[in-house]
Amino acid sequence: MGVAADIVIIMVAALIGALIAQRLRQPLILGYIFAGIIVGPYVGGITVGDIHEIELLAEIGVALLLFALGLEFSISELKPVRNIALIGTPIQIILSIGFGFCLGKYLGWSSMSSLWLGALISLSSTMVTLKTLMSRGFVGTLSSRVMIGMLIIQDLAVIPMMIILPQLSNPKTGLSLLAIAVIKSAIFLGLMFFLGAKLLPRLLEHVARWNSRELFILCITAIGLGIGYATYLFGLSFAFGAFVAGMVLSESDYGYQALSDIIPLRDIFGLLFFTTVGMLLDPVFLIHNWGKILSLVLIIGIFKGIIFYLLSILFRYTNIIPIAVGLGLFQVGEFSFVLARLGLKTNAIDASMYSLILAISVLSMVLTPFASAMATPLYKFKKRLFEYEPFQMENIPPSGFKDHVIIAGGGRVGQHIAHVLTRLNLPFVIIELNHQRMIECKNAKYPVIYGDMSQPTVLRVSKIESARLLLITTPSVITAQSIVKQAHRIKPKLHIIARADGVEQTQALYESGVYMAVLPEMEAGLEIARQALVHLEIPVNVIQQYTDSVRQRLYAPIYKSNYDQQILAKLDNIKNILEISWVTLPHGSPLVDRSIKDAAVRTGTGASIVAVIRDNSIQPNPKADYIFQEGDMVAVVGNQQERNAFKELSENQHKL
Repeated sequence: MGVAADIVIIMVAALIGALIAQRLRQPLILGYIFAGIIVGPYVGGITVGDIHEIELLAEIGVALLLFALGLEFSISELKPVRNIALIGTPIQIILSIGFGFCLGKYLGWSSMSSLWLGALISLSSTMVTLKTLMSRGFVGTLSSRVMIGMLIIQDLAVIPMMIILPQLSNPKTGLSLLAIAVIKSAIFLGLMFFLGAKLLPRLLEHVARWNSRELFILCITAIGLGIGYATYLFGLSFAFGAFVAGMVLSESDYGYQALSDIIPLRDIFGLLFFTTVGMLLDPVFLIHNWGKILSLVLIIGIFKGIIFYLLSILFRYTNIIPIAVGLGLFQVGEFSFVLARLGLKTNAIDASMYSLILAISVLSMVLTPFASAMATPLYKFKKRLFEYEPFQMENIPPSGFKDHVIIAGGGRVGQHIAHVLTRLNLPFVIIELNHQRMIECKNAKYPVIYGDMSQPTVLRVSKIESARLLLITTPSVITAQSIVKQAHRIKPKLHIIARADGVEQTQALYESGVYMAVLPEMEAGLEIARQALVHLEIPVNVIQQYTDSVRQRLYAPIYKSNYDQQILAKLDNIKNILEISWVTLPHGSPLVDRSIKDAAVRTGTGASIVAVIRDNSIQPNPKADYIFQEGDMVAVVGNQQERNAFKELSENQHKL
């Protein structure tokens, strides 16, 4: 079967490697690399027959990887952290290249090999970092935004590196061919952004009108790979052209759909690329050089971590952010594989250096989740040694807090609660760790503190000892339990209402000491079911008995422990059983210009009038001498027959 058999072997091996990586909670690319080692030429057993043919297919994976990167690129993502991303990242890359060059010279390498080493270690892993942030629930925090902003610039830096480094690696070319490459790149970029930006979106629009998903996918794939091949014929990098094509399409109305459609294809061909990366890794080399590899991982990781830490401080990021950024970006990333493959292909680096860089990259990626998890403990240790850093607070009243409500979480639920409390002039403060949500609360003029509510320091800043109530809006039961534990240490009798996600979590929260656990999904489900039963003409009392039994079973602890809550529940039941109809008095209604007493509404229909809306103002419980006017919206209470009788009375001109 030739290359087809090789692809089947790679796919099966990659699946096994990915399953192992997923089981160990590692990025899938590590599983692909491991699979490549197993089916590579150095291990024996079932091996790929023609590695060269697979490498050619892997080039498509590199192009699609950069094409998708171009589609994902967004200037808006850089705005909140633009200074450290646009200025700090180039500084980090230059310092890392310089450090790598010195390290290479210390190891006895040539100047060109040392320069390549510096370029390769200057890049961090976007895939591993994002995977780590998502698994820890930190996507959206300010530290994650700083990391993502710097990673975007690093990924963009791959493009000029792919153009410049091969030219520098060939001593015969000199600066003249490098200048030619730069001029070619400028011409290509000019053509793409002036002509391609007009023609390519129109082509996509034309194809999209036919509503053929298959044709649309074929079109965007042909654009990405076709333009990449055109740049190759033009004397530039195949992957560079694909990236620029992605950037051009990202500005069109079809950019998001193009990205969603190209991702599966990118992942399949990317699998081939990362597997071929593993095929070139010699396990014997790893065994013989494990000490050297481990030492370089530690040296490079510590240096890069310190650089990221100092840059974060230089750009005035405080609290846990410098530590989180340093521990999150210390690794050597997947685009180093792309560069290393290019260096190997152009004979700029040898196989031994390639294996060394690959081993350093893989090991540093494996260590990233564990190192990132150390950010919080190290920050706590730092706070014990040094004076507390000031918390970021917005819209805090000059008088401070007293008898206030603390809202742990400034998401949609927290902001809705804040809106209600603001309308009622009740004091409150929001505690939010997600920087974007903190900005939203700030813009809404809500008092907000940026911090982790599960930390005792943040609780004290929120003046929890003088608070009346604590509301926990996060759906994570572990986070909620941690907050409850810390809050009750400071104020044992504080009432806490928490959000729960399921009956088991509800019970766990009650055992932790919360005053009440609320299940939003259950409440929404009950309301949908209630509306459905009403539509099916099920008696109201039957519906209410059912919903009451469900709530009493789930909220049993609060119903049993609080007499006032039982009374409120019963009153709420009465409110739900007494159905209300709204009737608008039309022109010529016999009720117009008559009082409630004269119209004998209660005697004639059996219904009771509980409110009237007139000119956007409401009159609750109108008295007997209240005189109706045309256009009044009248709220009447009663059974179906009584409410229908009132409606007929309001419309029948001969009834009175």
